[in-house]
Amino acid sequence: MGVEVWTFLFVTLSLLLYLYIGWRSRVKDTQGFFVADRGVPAIANGAATAADWMSAASFISMAGLISFLGYDGSIYLMGWTGGYVLLALLLAPYLRKFGKYTVPDFVGDRYDSNIARLVAVIAAIFVSLTYVAGQMRGVGIVFSRFLQVDVSTGVVIGMAIVAFFAVLGGMKGITWTQVAQYGVLIIAYLIPAIAIAWYLTGNPVPQLAFTFSDIVDKLNQVQVDLGFAEYTQPFANKSMLDVLFITIALMVGTAGLPHVIVRFYTVPNPRAARYSAGWALLFIAILYTTAPALAAFARYNLIDSLHNKTIEEVQQLDWATKWENTGLLAFEDKNGDGLIELTPNPETNEITIDRDIIVLSTPEVAKLAPWVIALVAAGGLAAALSTASGLLLVISSSIAHDVYYRLIDPGASESRRVMVGRIMVGFAIAVAGYFGVNPPGFVAQVVGFAFGLAAASFFPAIILGIFDKRNNKEGAIAGMVSGLVFTSFYIIGAKFYGMPLWFFDISAEGIGTVGMILNLMIALTVSRLTPPPSAEIQEMVENLRTPDHGPPALADIGEEELD
Repeated sequence: MGVEVWTFLFVTLSLLLYLYIGWRSRVKDTQGFFVADRGVPAIANGAATAADWMSAASFISMAGLISFLGYDGSIYLMGWTGGYVLLALLLAPYLRKFGKYTVPDFVGDRYDSNIARLVAVIAAIFVSLTYVAGQMRGVGIVFSRFLQVDVSTGVVIGMAIVAFFAVLGGMKGITWTQVAQYGVLIIAYLIPAIAIAWYLTGNPVPQLAFTFSDIVDKLNQVQVDLGFAEYTQPFANKSMLDVLFITIALMVGTAGLPHVIVRFYTVPNPRAARYSAGWALLFIAILYTTAPALAAFARYNLIDSLHNKTIEEVQQLDWATKWENTGLLAFEDKNGDGLIELTPNPETNEITIDRDIIVLSTPEVAKLAPWVIALVAAGGLAAALSTASGLLLVISSSIAHDVYYRLIDPGASESRRVMVGRIMVGFAIAVAGYFGVNPPGFVAQVVGFAFGLAAASFFPAIILGIFDKRNNKEGAIAGMVSGLVFTSFYIIGAKFYGMPLWFFDISAEGIGTVGMILNLMIALTVSRLTPPPSAEIQEMVENLRTPDHGPPALADIGEEELD
Protein backbone atom coordinates (compact mmCIF):
# COMPACT_ATOMS: atom_id res chain seq x y z
CA MET A 1 0.00 0.00 0.00
CA GLY A 2 1.12 3.57 -0.67
CA VAL A 3 1.74 6.33 1.84
CA GLU A 4 -1.67 7.94 1.30
CA VAL A 5 -3.52 4.67 1.89
CA TRP A 6 -1.55 3.92 5.06
CA THR A 7 -2.08 7.49 6.24
CA PHE A 8 -5.81 7.31 5.63
CA LEU A 9 -5.95 4.03 7.55
CA PHE A 10 -3.90 5.20 10.56
CA VAL A 11 -5.51 8.62 10.79
CA THR A 12 -9.03 7.18 10.45
CA LEU A 13 -8.43 4.51 13.11
CA SER A 14 -6.88 6.99 15.55
CA LEU A 15 -9.65 9.53 15.01
CA LEU A 16 -12.33 6.87 15.50
CA LEU A 17 -10.60 5.94 18.76
CA TYR A 18 -10.66 9.57 19.94
CA LEU A 19 -14.32 9.95 18.96
CA TYR A 20 -15.27 6.70 20.73
CA ILE A 21 -13.51 7.83 23.93
CA GLY A 22 -15.23 11.20 23.72
CA TRP A 23 -18.62 9.51 23.36
CA ARG A 24 -18.00 7.12 26.26
CA SER A 25 -16.81 9.99 28.47
CA ARG A 26 -19.71 12.36 27.83
CA VAL A 27 -20.81 14.28 30.92
CA LYS A 28 -23.79 16.26 32.16
CA ASP A 29 -22.52 18.07 35.27
CA THR A 30 -20.02 20.90 35.72
CA GLN A 31 -17.51 18.93 37.79
CA GLY A 32 -17.22 16.33 35.03
CA PHE A 33 -17.15 18.98 32.28
CA PHE A 34 -14.56 21.28 33.88
CA VAL A 35 -12.36 19.02 36.08
CA ALA A 36 -13.16 15.41 35.03
CA ASP A 37 -14.86 14.68 38.39
CA ARG A 38 -11.44 15.14 40.08
CA GLY A 39 -10.94 11.39 39.69
CA VAL A 40 -8.12 10.96 37.16
CA PRO A 41 -5.31 8.63 38.39
CA ALA A 42 -1.85 10.21 38.67
CA ILE A 43 -0.21 8.18 35.89
CA ALA A 44 -3.12 8.79 33.49
CA ASN A 45 -3.07 12.49 34.30
CA GLY A 46 0.69 12.48 33.69
CA ALA A 47 0.18 11.06 30.21
CA ALA A 48 -2.70 13.48 29.52
CA THR A 49 -0.60 16.40 30.78
CA ALA A 50 2.31 15.37 28.55
CA ALA A 51 0.01 15.15 25.51
CA ASP A 52 -1.66 18.45 26.41
CA TRP A 53 1.69 20.17 26.82
CA MET A 54 3.57 18.52 23.91
CA SER A 55 1.59 20.25 21.23
CA ALA A 56 2.12 20.47 17.49
CA ALA A 57 4.97 22.82 18.39
CA SER A 58 6.82 20.00 20.16
CA PHE A 59 5.97 17.22 17.72
CA ILE A 60 5.92 18.99 14.37
CA SER A 61 7.86 22.21 14.72
CA MET A 62 10.44 22.04 17.52
CA ALA A 63 12.85 19.66 15.81
CA GLY A 64 12.43 21.72 12.63
CA LEU A 65 13.45 24.92 14.39
CA ILE A 66 16.41 23.19 16.08
CA SER A 67 17.36 21.79 12.68
CA PHE A 68 17.52 25.30 11.22
CA LEU A 69 18.86 27.15 14.27
CA GLY A 70 21.36 24.52 15.45
CA TYR A 71 22.76 25.33 18.88
CA ASP A 72 20.45 28.32 19.31
CA GLY A 73 17.43 26.04 18.90
CA SER A 74 18.20 24.63 22.35
CA ILE A 75 16.16 27.54 23.74
CA TYR A 76 13.04 25.47 23.12
CA LEU A 77 14.43 22.42 24.92
CA MET A 78 15.71 24.39 27.91
CA GLY A 79 12.74 26.73 28.14
CA TRP A 80 9.92 24.23 27.84
CA THR A 81 11.41 21.44 29.97
CA GLY A 82 12.74 23.86 32.60
CA GLY A 83 9.38 25.56 32.73
CA TYR A 84 7.58 22.32 33.35
CA VAL A 85 9.86 21.57 36.32
CA LEU A 86 9.09 25.05 37.62
CA LEU A 87 5.37 24.39 37.28
CA ALA A 88 5.56 20.99 38.94
CA LEU A 89 7.60 22.18 41.94
CA LEU A 90 6.24 25.67 42.59
CA LEU A 91 2.65 25.77 41.45
CA ALA A 92 0.83 22.49 40.78
CA PRO A 93 0.39 21.12 44.33
CA TYR A 94 -0.69 24.48 45.76
CA LEU A 95 -3.19 25.14 43.01
CA ARG A 96 -4.68 21.67 43.44
CA LYS A 97 -4.92 22.23 47.18
CA PHE A 98 -6.85 25.41 46.49
CA GLY A 99 -9.45 23.18 44.83
CA LYS A 100 -11.04 25.37 42.17
CA TYR A 101 -11.86 24.88 38.48
CA THR A 102 -9.73 27.39 36.58
CA VAL A 103 -6.77 29.76 36.86
CA PRO A 104 -9.05 32.86 36.80
CA ASP A 105 -10.96 31.18 39.66
CA PHE A 106 -7.74 31.07 41.69
CA VAL A 107 -6.90 34.69 40.83
CA GLY A 108 -10.41 35.93 41.62
CA ASP A 109 -10.67 34.18 44.97
CA ARG A 110 -7.06 34.67 46.07
CA TYR A 111 -7.25 38.42 45.44
CA ASP A 112 -10.93 38.65 46.43
CA SER A 113 -11.72 40.65 43.31
CA ASN A 114 -14.02 40.14 40.36
CA ILE A 115 -11.96 42.69 38.41
CA ALA A 116 -8.86 40.56 38.92
CA ARG A 117 -10.89 37.54 37.84
CA LEU A 118 -12.02 39.33 34.67
CA VAL A 119 -8.46 40.42 33.81
CA ALA A 120 -7.33 36.81 34.27
CA VAL A 121 -10.14 35.64 31.98
CA ILE A 122 -9.05 38.06 29.27
CA ALA A 123 -5.44 36.90 29.63
CA ALA A 124 -6.49 33.23 29.51
CA ILE A 125 -8.49 33.76 26.33
CA PHE A 126 -5.72 35.81 24.72
CA VAL A 127 -3.04 33.23 25.56
CA SER A 128 -5.17 30.25 24.58
CA LEU A 129 -6.30 31.66 21.23
CA THR A 130 -2.71 32.49 20.33
CA TYR A 131 -1.62 28.99 21.30
CA VAL A 132 -4.45 27.16 19.56
CA ALA A 133 -3.70 28.96 16.28
CA GLY A 134 -0.45 26.98 16.12
CA GLN A 135 -2.28 23.70 16.69
CA MET A 136 -4.77 24.36 13.92
CA ARG A 137 -1.92 25.14 11.53
CA GLY A 138 -0.30 21.84 12.49
CA VAL A 139 -3.52 19.97 11.69
CA GLY A 140 -3.80 21.72 8.34
CA ILE A 141 -0.20 20.89 7.41
CA VAL A 142 -0.65 17.18 8.13
CA PHE A 143 -3.86 16.90 6.13
CA SER A 144 -2.59 19.03 3.26
CA ARG A 145 0.32 16.68 2.61
CA PHE A 146 -0.84 13.23 3.53
CA LEU A 147 -4.50 13.37 2.52
CA GLN A 148 -3.84 15.68 -0.44
CA VAL A 149 -6.31 18.36 0.61
CA ASP A 150 -5.64 22.06 1.02
CA VAL A 151 -4.68 23.52 4.41
CA SER A 152 -8.08 25.16 4.91
CA THR A 153 -9.92 21.87 4.43
CA GLY A 154 -7.52 20.14 6.82
CA VAL A 155 -8.17 22.75 9.48
CA VAL A 156 -11.95 22.33 9.12
CA ILE A 157 -11.65 18.54 9.53
CA GLY A 158 -9.57 19.01 12.67
CA MET A 159 -12.05 21.53 14.05
CA ALA A 160 -14.92 19.06 13.64
CA ILE A 161 -13.05 16.26 15.42
CA VAL A 162 -11.95 18.39 18.36
CA ALA A 163 -15.46 19.84 18.68
CA PHE A 164 -16.96 16.37 19.02
CA PHE A 165 -15.05 15.10 22.05
CA ALA A 166 -14.59 18.54 23.66
CA VAL A 167 -18.28 19.48 23.45
CA LEU A 168 -19.58 16.09 24.57
CA GLY A 169 -17.08 15.08 27.22
CA GLY A 170 -15.57 18.35 28.43
CA MET A 171 -12.47 17.79 30.54
CA LYS A 172 -13.35 14.15 31.19
CA GLY A 173 -13.54 13.33 27.49
CA ILE A 174 -10.48 15.41 26.72
CA THR A 175 -8.42 13.76 29.49
CA TRP A 176 -8.96 10.17 28.38
CA THR A 177 -8.61 11.15 24.73
CA GLN A 178 -5.26 12.76 25.58
CA VAL A 179 -4.06 9.57 27.27
CA ALA A 180 -4.63 7.73 23.99
CA GLN A 181 -3.10 10.58 21.99
CA TYR A 182 0.07 10.46 24.05
CA GLY A 183 0.50 6.79 23.17
CA VAL A 184 0.03 7.55 19.48
CA LEU A 185 2.34 10.57 19.34
CA ILE A 186 5.24 9.06 21.30
CA ILE A 187 5.26 5.85 19.25
CA ALA A 188 5.03 7.92 16.06
CA TYR A 189 7.99 10.07 17.16
CA LEU A 190 10.28 7.28 18.37
CA ILE A 191 9.94 4.72 15.57
CA PRO A 192 11.28 6.97 12.76
CA ALA A 193 13.92 8.47 15.09
CA ILE A 194 15.20 4.98 15.93
CA ALA A 195 15.13 3.90 12.27
CA ILE A 196 17.00 7.00 11.06
CA ALA A 197 19.58 6.73 13.87
CA TRP A 198 20.26 3.14 12.81
CA TYR A 199 20.39 4.11 9.13
CA LEU A 200 22.85 7.00 9.60
CA THR A 201 25.03 5.78 12.47
CA GLY A 202 24.40 2.08 13.07
CA ASN A 203 23.18 2.88 16.59
CA PRO A 204 19.41 2.45 17.17
CA VAL A 205 19.25 4.69 20.25
CA PRO A 206 18.82 8.27 18.93
CA GLN A 207 20.29 9.94 22.03
CA LEU A 208 23.41 7.76 21.95
CA ALA A 209 23.75 8.02 18.17
CA PHE A 210 23.60 11.81 18.41
CA THR A 211 26.15 11.96 21.25
CA PHE A 212 28.73 9.33 20.37
CA SER A 213 28.71 9.05 16.57
CA ASP A 214 30.40 11.37 14.09
CA ILE A 215 27.12 12.59 12.57
CA VAL A 216 27.34 16.04 14.20
CA ASP A 217 30.94 16.49 13.02
CA LYS A 218 29.85 15.60 9.49
CA LEU A 219 26.95 18.04 9.70
CA ASN A 220 29.25 20.80 10.96
CA GLN A 221 31.54 20.28 7.98
CA VAL A 222 28.64 20.21 5.51
CA GLN A 223 27.30 23.45 6.96
CA VAL A 224 30.69 25.18 6.66
CA ASP A 225 31.13 23.91 3.08
CA LEU A 226 27.78 25.50 2.16
CA GLY A 227 28.66 28.81 3.80
CA PHE A 228 26.57 28.38 6.96
CA ALA A 229 27.91 28.61 10.49
CA GLU A 230 28.72 25.30 12.16
CA TYR A 231 25.60 23.53 13.38
CA THR A 232 26.92 23.54 16.96
CA GLN A 233 28.23 27.13 16.92
CA PRO A 234 26.53 29.11 19.71
CA PHE A 235 24.69 32.36 19.04
CA ALA A 236 25.07 32.10 15.27
CA ASN A 237 21.41 33.00 14.68
CA LYS A 238 20.42 34.85 17.86
CA SER A 239 22.28 37.07 20.29
CA MET A 240 23.22 35.75 23.72
CA LEU A 241 20.80 38.18 25.37
CA ASP A 242 17.94 37.13 23.10
CA VAL A 243 18.63 33.45 23.76
CA LEU A 244 18.52 34.14 27.51
CA PHE A 245 15.29 36.14 27.33
CA ILE A 246 13.51 33.63 25.07
CA THR A 247 14.53 30.76 27.37
CA ILE A 248 13.22 32.56 30.46
CA ALA A 249 10.01 33.53 28.67
CA LEU A 250 9.40 29.93 27.66
CA MET A 251 10.16 28.70 31.19
CA VAL A 252 7.91 31.05 33.14
CA GLY A 253 5.35 30.97 30.33
CA THR A 254 5.11 27.20 30.72
CA ALA A 255 4.51 27.66 34.45
CA GLY A 256 1.70 30.11 33.66
CA LEU A 257 -0.10 28.22 30.90
CA PRO A 258 -3.75 27.85 31.96
CA HIS A 259 -4.46 24.68 29.94
CA VAL A 260 -1.56 22.86 31.65
CA ILE A 261 -2.31 24.19 35.14
CA VAL A 262 -5.95 23.09 34.94
CA ARG A 263 -4.81 19.49 34.46
CA PHE A 264 -3.77 19.40 38.12
CA TYR A 265 -7.35 20.17 39.17
CA THR A 266 -8.46 16.80 37.74
CA VAL A 267 -6.64 14.56 40.26
CA PRO A 268 -8.09 13.55 43.64
CA ASN A 269 -5.70 15.47 45.94
CA PRO A 270 -2.42 17.45 46.15
CA ARG A 271 -0.34 14.28 46.58
CA ALA A 272 -1.72 12.94 43.30
CA ALA A 273 -0.90 16.30 41.69
CA ARG A 274 2.77 15.85 42.67
CA TYR A 275 2.88 12.28 41.36
CA SER A 276 1.17 13.18 38.11
CA ALA A 277 3.70 16.00 37.62
CA GLY A 278 6.51 13.47 37.98
CA TRP A 279 4.92 11.06 35.52
CA ALA A 280 4.34 13.88 33.03
CA LEU A 281 8.00 14.94 33.28
CA LEU A 282 9.10 11.37 32.48
CA PHE A 283 6.72 11.12 29.52
CA ILE A 284 7.85 14.53 28.23
CA ALA A 285 11.55 13.68 28.59
CA ILE A 286 11.18 10.69 26.27
CA LEU A 287 10.33 13.00 23.36
CA TYR A 288 12.47 15.96 24.37
CA THR A 289 15.71 13.98 24.63
CA THR A 290 14.99 12.55 21.17
CA ALA A 291 14.27 15.87 19.44
CA PRO A 292 17.88 17.19 19.16
CA ALA A 293 18.98 13.93 17.57
CA LEU A 294 16.09 13.90 15.11
CA ALA A 295 16.79 17.55 14.22
CA ALA A 296 20.42 16.84 13.35
CA PHE A 297 19.57 13.67 11.41
CA ALA A 298 16.88 15.55 9.45
CA ARG A 299 19.20 18.44 8.59
CA TYR A 300 21.91 16.12 7.34
CA ASN A 301 19.46 14.01 5.33
CA LEU A 302 17.76 16.99 3.68
CA ILE A 303 21.00 18.59 2.58
CA ASP A 304 22.28 15.26 1.27
CA SER A 305 19.03 14.62 -0.63
CA LEU A 306 18.47 18.04 -2.20
CA HIS A 307 21.64 20.14 -2.44
CA ASN A 308 23.41 20.21 -5.79
CA LYS A 309 20.82 17.98 -7.46
CA THR A 310 19.38 18.71 -10.88
CA ILE A 311 15.77 19.79 -11.36
CA GLU A 312 15.11 16.42 -13.03
CA GLU A 313 16.55 14.51 -10.06
CA VAL A 314 14.45 16.49 -7.59
CA GLN A 315 11.30 15.95 -9.64
CA GLN A 316 11.90 12.20 -9.49
CA LEU A 317 11.66 12.35 -5.68
CA ASP A 318 8.00 11.57 -5.00
CA TRP A 319 8.08 13.07 -1.50
CA ALA A 320 9.62 16.33 -2.75
CA THR A 321 6.98 16.72 -5.47
CA LYS A 322 4.13 16.16 -3.03
CA TRP A 323 5.50 18.58 -0.45
CA GLU A 324 6.09 21.10 -3.24
CA ASN A 325 2.39 20.83 -4.11
CA THR A 326 1.50 21.99 -0.60
CA GLY A 327 3.52 25.19 -1.05
CA LEU A 328 5.70 24.36 1.98
CA LEU A 329 8.70 23.29 -0.14
CA ALA A 330 9.89 25.22 -3.20
CA PHE A 331 12.75 25.06 -5.71
CA GLU A 332 13.97 27.81 -8.02
CA ASP A 333 17.02 27.60 -10.27
CA LYS A 334 17.98 31.28 -9.95
CA ASN A 335 21.32 31.12 -11.75
CA GLY A 336 20.12 28.83 -14.54
CA ASP A 337 22.86 26.22 -14.11
CA GLY A 338 20.38 23.35 -13.82
CA LEU A 339 21.38 22.60 -10.21
CA ILE A 340 19.46 23.35 -7.00
CA GLU A 341 21.70 24.81 -4.30
CA LEU A 342 21.15 25.55 -0.60
CA THR A 343 22.96 28.70 0.56
CA PRO A 344 22.70 31.07 3.55
CA ASN A 345 22.09 34.05 1.24
CA PRO A 346 18.37 34.52 0.47
CA GLU A 347 19.25 36.07 -2.91
CA THR A 348 21.12 32.98 -4.09
CA ASN A 349 19.40 30.23 -2.11
CA GLU A 350 17.35 27.99 -4.40
CA ILE A 351 15.64 25.72 -1.84
CA THR A 352 12.88 27.07 0.42
CA ILE A 353 11.81 24.74 3.24
CA ASP A 354 9.08 25.49 5.75
CA ARG A 355 10.37 24.59 9.24
CA ASP A 356 7.11 22.85 10.03
CA ILE A 357 7.66 20.05 7.50
CA ILE A 358 10.99 18.78 8.87
CA VAL A 359 9.66 16.07 11.20
CA LEU A 360 6.81 15.08 8.89
CA SER A 361 9.04 14.77 5.83
CA THR A 362 12.07 13.12 7.45
CA PRO A 363 10.77 9.51 7.24
CA GLU A 364 10.12 10.01 3.52
CA VAL A 365 13.53 11.56 2.95
CA ALA A 366 15.14 8.60 4.72
CA LYS A 367 13.10 6.19 2.54
CA LEU A 368 11.42 4.51 5.49
CA ALA A 369 8.46 2.18 5.02
CA PRO A 370 5.16 3.82 4.02
CA TRP A 371 3.46 2.71 7.27
CA VAL A 372 6.14 4.58 9.29
CA ILE A 373 5.52 7.75 7.29
CA ALA A 374 1.77 7.37 7.90
CA LEU A 375 2.35 6.79 11.62
CA VAL A 376 4.18 10.12 11.87
CA ALA A 377 1.19 11.85 10.29
CA ALA A 378 -1.12 10.26 12.88
CA GLY A 379 1.28 11.34 15.64
CA GLY A 380 1.35 14.93 14.41
CA LEU A 381 -2.44 15.02 14.43
CA ALA A 382 -2.54 13.52 17.93
CA ALA A 383 -0.17 16.21 19.23
CA ALA A 384 -2.10 19.06 17.65
CA LEU A 385 -5.57 17.80 18.57
CA SER A 386 -4.68 16.98 22.19
CA THR A 387 -3.41 20.48 22.93
CA ALA A 388 -6.13 22.18 20.91
CA SER A 389 -8.82 20.44 22.95
CA GLY A 390 -7.24 21.50 26.25
CA LEU A 391 -6.95 25.09 25.10
CA LEU A 392 -10.51 25.19 23.89
CA LEU A 393 -11.74 24.00 27.26
CA VAL A 394 -9.75 26.78 28.97
CA ILE A 395 -11.52 29.34 26.78
CA SER A 396 -14.86 27.66 27.42
CA SER A 397 -14.45 27.42 31.19
CA SER A 398 -13.09 30.97 31.44
CA ILE A 399 -16.26 32.35 29.89
CA ALA A 400 -18.86 29.85 31.11
CA HIS A 401 -17.60 29.49 34.68
CA ASP A 402 -15.61 32.62 35.50
CA VAL A 403 -17.73 35.16 33.61
CA TYR A 404 -21.21 33.70 33.17
CA TYR A 405 -21.55 31.79 36.45
CA ARG A 406 -19.35 33.91 38.72
CA LEU A 407 -20.25 37.37 37.43
CA ILE A 408 -23.49 37.26 35.44
CA ASP A 409 -25.76 34.49 36.76
CA PRO A 410 -24.53 32.92 40.04
CA GLY A 411 -27.80 31.02 40.32
CA ALA A 412 -27.39 29.24 36.97
CA SER A 413 -28.23 25.53 37.05
CA GLU A 414 -25.69 22.78 36.30
CA SER A 415 -27.24 22.06 32.90
CA ARG A 416 -27.25 25.72 31.88
CA ARG A 417 -23.58 26.18 32.85
CA VAL A 418 -22.57 23.07 30.88
CA MET A 419 -24.62 24.31 27.89
CA VAL A 420 -22.87 27.70 27.98
CA GLY A 421 -19.53 25.90 28.19
CA ARG A 422 -20.34 23.84 25.11
CA ILE A 423 -21.45 26.91 23.16
CA MET A 424 -18.19 28.64 24.07
CA VAL A 425 -16.21 25.62 22.82
CA GLY A 426 -17.93 26.03 19.44
CA PHE A 427 -17.17 29.74 19.34
CA ALA A 428 -13.52 29.19 20.28
CA ILE A 429 -13.15 26.50 17.59
CA ALA A 430 -14.41 28.92 14.92
CA VAL A 431 -11.88 31.60 15.96
CA ALA A 432 -9.08 29.02 16.20
CA GLY A 433 -9.93 27.73 12.74
CA TYR A 434 -9.56 31.22 11.26
CA PHE A 435 -6.09 31.62 12.74
CA GLY A 436 -5.19 28.09 11.64
CA VAL A 437 -5.86 29.11 8.05
CA ASN A 438 -4.19 32.53 8.50
CA PRO A 439 -1.37 31.90 11.02
CA PRO A 440 1.04 34.67 12.08
CA GLY A 441 4.13 32.44 11.88
CA PHE A 442 5.56 28.94 12.17
CA VAL A 443 3.84 26.65 14.65
CA ALA A 444 6.56 26.93 17.30
CA GLN A 445 6.82 30.70 16.74
CA VAL A 446 3.09 31.19 17.30
CA VAL A 447 3.24 29.00 20.39
CA GLY A 448 6.27 30.98 21.57
CA PHE A 449 4.16 34.14 21.51
CA ALA A 450 1.56 32.42 23.72
CA PHE A 451 4.26 31.49 26.23
CA GLY A 452 5.45 35.09 26.32
CA LEU A 453 1.93 36.34 26.97
CA ALA A 454 1.44 33.75 29.74
CA ALA A 455 4.76 34.73 31.31
CA ALA A 456 3.87 38.42 31.31
CA SER A 457 0.33 37.99 32.67
CA PHE A 458 -0.30 34.85 34.71
CA PHE A 459 2.98 33.75 36.23
CA PRO A 460 3.60 36.73 38.55
CA ALA A 461 -0.03 36.80 39.75
CA ILE A 462 0.05 33.08 40.56
CA ILE A 463 3.50 32.90 42.14
CA LEU A 464 2.92 36.01 44.27
CA GLY A 465 -0.56 34.78 45.11
CA ILE A 466 0.97 31.64 46.63
CA PHE A 467 4.17 32.94 48.23
CA ASP A 468 3.48 36.60 49.06
CA LYS A 469 0.47 37.07 51.33
CA ARG A 470 1.02 40.85 51.22
CA ASN A 471 0.30 40.95 47.49
CA ASN A 472 -3.16 42.44 47.03
CA LYS A 473 -5.76 42.85 44.32
CA GLU A 474 -4.57 46.33 43.30
CA GLY A 475 -1.06 45.00 42.73
CA ALA A 476 -2.23 41.88 40.89
CA ILE A 477 -4.53 43.83 38.55
CA ALA A 478 -1.96 46.54 37.80
CA GLY A 479 0.75 43.93 37.20
CA MET A 480 -1.33 41.69 34.91
CA VAL A 481 -2.67 44.58 32.84
CA SER A 482 0.72 46.26 32.37
CA GLY A 483 2.52 42.99 31.59
CA LEU A 484 -0.10 41.83 29.09
CA VAL A 485 -0.47 45.21 27.36
CA PHE A 486 3.28 45.78 27.05
CA THR A 487 4.01 42.29 25.73
CA SER A 488 1.05 42.29 23.32
CA PHE A 489 2.02 45.71 21.97
CA TYR A 490 5.61 44.61 21.34
CA ILE A 491 4.68 41.27 19.71
CA ILE A 492 1.96 42.71 17.47
CA GLY A 493 4.10 45.72 16.51
CA ALA A 494 7.17 43.63 15.71
CA LYS A 495 5.40 40.82 13.85
CA PHE A 496 2.66 42.63 11.96
CA TYR A 497 3.60 46.30 11.63
CA GLY A 498 7.34 46.25 11.08
CA MET A 499 8.18 47.89 14.39
CA PRO A 500 11.93 47.78 15.09
CA LEU A 501 13.08 45.64 18.03
CA TRP A 502 13.76 48.71 20.16
CA PHE A 503 14.34 46.92 23.47
CA PHE A 504 17.99 45.79 23.13
CA ASP A 505 17.05 43.86 19.96
CA ILE A 506 15.02 41.37 22.00
CA SER A 507 12.80 39.35 19.66
CA ALA A 508 9.02 39.04 19.93
CA GLU A 509 9.52 35.50 21.30
CA GLY A 510 11.66 36.79 24.17
CA ILE A 511 9.86 39.98 25.15
CA GLY A 512 7.60 38.08 27.54
CA THR A 513 10.53 38.02 29.99
CA VAL A 514 10.52 41.82 30.08
CA GLY A 515 6.74 41.83 30.47
CA MET A 516 7.05 39.37 33.37
CA ILE A 517 9.65 41.52 35.14
CA LEU A 518 7.48 44.62 34.58
CA ASN A 519 4.46 42.74 36.00
CA LEU A 520 6.41 41.65 39.09
CA MET A 521 7.82 45.11 39.79
CA ILE A 522 4.47 46.86 39.41
CA ALA A 523 2.58 44.23 41.43
CA LEU A 524 5.05 44.36 44.34
CA THR A 525 5.22 48.17 44.31
CA VAL A 526 1.48 48.80 44.09
CA SER A 527 0.78 46.15 46.76
CA ARG A 528 3.12 47.92 49.20
CA LEU A 529 1.56 51.31 48.51
CA THR A 530 -2.03 50.12 49.05
CA PRO A 531 -3.81 48.42 51.97
CA PRO A 532 -2.92 44.74 52.58
CA PRO A 533 -5.39 41.92 51.86
CA SER A 534 -7.88 41.01 54.56
CA ALA A 535 -6.84 38.80 57.46
CA GLU A 536 -8.96 35.98 56.01
CA ILE A 537 -7.12 36.11 52.67
CA GLN A 538 -3.72 36.18 54.38
CA GLU A 539 -4.67 33.21 56.55
CA MET A 540 -5.85 31.34 53.45
CA VAL A 541 -2.45 31.92 51.80
CA GLU A 542 -0.67 30.67 54.91
CA ASN A 543 -2.83 27.53 54.94
CA LEU A 544 -2.25 27.02 51.23
CA ARG A 545 1.52 26.86 51.77
CA THR A 546 1.38 24.65 54.86
CA PRO A 547 1.58 20.93 53.95
CA ASP A 548 -1.41 18.94 55.21
CA HIS A 549 -2.47 21.62 57.67
CA GLY A 550 -4.77 23.71 55.48
CA PRO A 551 -8.52 23.34 55.67
CA PRO A 552 -9.20 19.81 54.37
CA ALA A 553 -12.05 21.11 52.25
CA LEU A 554 -9.61 22.95 50.04
CA ALA A 555 -8.10 19.70 48.83
CA ASP A 556 -11.05 17.47 48.21
CA ILE A 557 -14.49 19.07 48.22
CA GLY A 558 -16.36 20.24 45.17
CA GLU A 559 -16.99 23.68 43.80
CA GLU A 560 -20.56 23.88 45.03
CA GLU A 561 -19.55 23.16 48.64
CA LEU A 562 -16.81 25.78 48.51
CA ASP A 563 -19.34 28.34 47.39
